[in-house]
Amino acid sequence: MTDISTLLKAEVQAFIRAHEKDDPAQLVLAGHKFPEIPIKEVAAQIQARQKAKQKFPEWYETSGIVFPPSLSVEQASSEITARYKATLVSGSHLLDLTGGMGIDTYYLSQSFQKTDYVEQQSALFELVRHNFKVLANTSIRPHHANAEDFLAQLNHTVDCIYLDPARRDDQKRKVFRLEDCTPNVIELQSRLLEESKQVLIKTAPLLDIQAALRSLKHVKKIIVIAVNQDCKEVLYLLDKRHDDEPELETVYFFGDALQTFSFSKSQEEAAKVYYAEPLNYIYEPNTAILKAGAFKVIAEAFQLKKLHPNSQLYTSTILNADFPGRIFQMKTICKYNKKALKAVLPSLKANLSTRNFPESVAQIRKKTGLKEGGNTYVFATTDIQNNHILIITEKV
Repeated sequence: MTDISTLLKAEVQAFIRAHEKDDPAQLVLAGHKFPEIPIKEVAAQIQARQKAKQKFPEWYETSGIVFPPSLSVEQASSEITARYKATLVSGSHLLDLTGGMGIDTYYLSQSFQKTDYVEQQSALFELVRHNFKVLANTSIRPHHANAEDFLAQLNHTVDCIYLDPARRDDQKRKVFRLEDCTPNVIELQSRLLEESKQVLIKTAPLLDIQAALRSLKHVKKIIVIAVNQDCKEVLYLLDKRHDDEPELETVYFFGDALQTFSFSKSQEEAAKVYYAEPLNYIYEPNTAILKAGAFKVIAEAFQLKKLHPNSQLYTSTILNADFPGRIFQMKTICKYNKKALKAVLPSLKANLSTRNFPESVAQIRKKTGLKEGGNTYVFATTDIQNNHILIITEKV
């Protein structure tokens, strides 16, 4: 990695801004034209800034920020999810044992009087220490160490420990089980709970929630966070004083709006569900709801009926505008064949989704000739009579 001071030279910073929209790979190929510029490192900064513009706008807009390699940028939390995490915990002292790029550390620190940031990669550590100075955050104390060693020498308790275990093994392959990540929070959790009142663990969306609960102790809350139909992360808040059933909280960001819904596993199991053919309105839960498994309790909470036990689509006669997901007005229903579809949708143009259906979107489009686009939304699904149907709707 090029020295930070080189990247901060006025002419290098001016070059980065002037070429910010360029293809980084093409810049590297044309590097001989810019002999005074460390072109590979500058191209990496440009690539990182292109990702950062949407992912962490505050850092992107702050002059003097230097971004780490692409992998660290990809693995880092987004600003919107980091800010939300800062509402979950607070206190006097936070310890972030897996500092990484420092996005979570920076925003979490705003809910604590002092914060310790721990990072074992020396180059990344120096870069993030520089960025914290640029951001004028004096409450964060950076430490160059690995999580296990820092925890072993800790001689006082803290209010919260945060971990985002690395989800790659020694061969750089992606992993998601907690025992395969680094550090191994399953092995460390007893020690973590000795040293802190609360422990907040970030995990990959792929990790099965019930599998995680079988391995983790004293889980007070599980938070599923999704942004624009993409499930980003699942958080586990451990509290050594908590021995009851954990609460499941779903958090969904779309545009400038936020949808939340909370429930417990026992509420989901006890919920009574009723079924119906498609009525006036069709409801599709947001991604966080689906990941959390709120399949029955969501119907009960919003007085909706399900189309089928396995479809995860809901319906009602009267509009319930508070539903956490997308809502559609039902226009008609037709059988699954091209002739029937063309009779009700002559343009054969619509947005298409499948729920509990034996064929994929691509297969349906090929069989029916349905083209992408327009204001019509078609749901290919299975009704309570186990018939394969197409529901023609428009978004509310």
